[in-house]
Amino acid sequence: MSKVLLAMSGGVDSSVAAALLVEQGHSVVGVTMKTFCYSETNSTGKTCCGLDGIMDARRVAETLGIPHYVFDMEEAFTAAVIDDFVSEYAAGRTPNPCVRCNSNTKIPDLLHKGRMLGCDVIATGHYARTHTDGSGTHILRGSDRAKDQTYFLWGVPAEVIPHLHFPVGELTKPEVRAYARRLELATADKPESQEICFVPSGDYAEFLGKRLGDDHAGLQPGAVLSTSGEVVGEHGGYARYTVGQRRGLGGGRGTPLYVLGVRPATNEVVVGTAAELYRDDVVLGDLNWLHDAPRVGDQLAVQVRHRAQAVPARVTDVAYDTVTLKLDRTQRAVTPGQSGALFVGDELIGGGRIR
Repeated sequence: MSKVLLAMSGGVDSSVAAALLVEQGHSVVGVTMKTFCYSETNSTGKTCCGLDGIMDARRVAETLGIPHYVFDMEEAFTAAVIDDFVSEYAAGRTPNPCVRCNSNTKIPDLLHKGRMLGCDVIATGHYARTHTDGSGTHILRGSDRAKDQTYFLWGVPAEVIPHLHFPVGELTKPEVRAYARRLELATADKPESQEICFVPSGDYAEFLGKRLGDDHAGLQPGAVLSTSGEVVGEHGGYARYTVGQRRGLGGGRGTPLYVLGVRPATNEVVVGTAAELYRDDVVLGDLNWLHDAPRVGDQLAVQVRHRAQAVPARVTDVAYDTVTLKLDRTQRAVTPGQSGALFVGDELIGGGRIR
């Protein structure tokens, strides 16, 4: 059996992951990462990384009889996740902080800390699976497709994958809840966190104002333009808008309008009809490959949002820092800054940020 370092967020999924590992006979060390300064937030109750999460993780560890540590990762998390979140919005893009956290902070740092503690395996409560064969270890979609979280894992360094384990990946969410209730774990009926951990209020514009300053260009009023260049309104700061958004554009028009694009250089927001939101191609940058990179002509599938279905696509161009895909079916609101996760069947092969 292995000595396993497990990331415990204080939620039911990582709690059950810990219980399963103990049941399987592994020596388990639970770790909760303190990733941000709680005094800067108005609430911690909804988040996966707040003070209540630390206490819940500790209670579960005590129930299971495993050690539990809290690692202060605030400096690394701020640099890799929060600063990136702010700079992306300032550049007119819509970031995905959970991908950045998994790729740049949580999982790589878990492996580093685990080795310091004598652990040869790291584990998380993600709904994903791994499979090892003659060509290496592969990340696969979780058995519960409604909860599958492989979309958030495309940026994990390839060298980490052989050491990675997802104990709840074969289970459904109801099965996880039932297991936690059977063991009377403190987190059995704990609601899922829905907000960005460092923006528990959900008001990311307020958070940006604190970080950028209310006088930042991205928070200043500017023109709302049609695709023909006609001024059709005024926005309250381009950083408050993302592709596909309808709220905040005002009413009184015969046809609903949606954000099609953001132009930071001119402080403009471009709007159009619902039909204009659809596109049949996507360009990904900031690439990460978990195994061999695809080649021009390869057929695969791309998922452009967490809740979206992966759509079949063909690789039409591969450059040093980008890959271009032609989609078999048009996709709504393909948003710069968001993630494009790439799959061959159930296997996650990598991905990138939508350019």
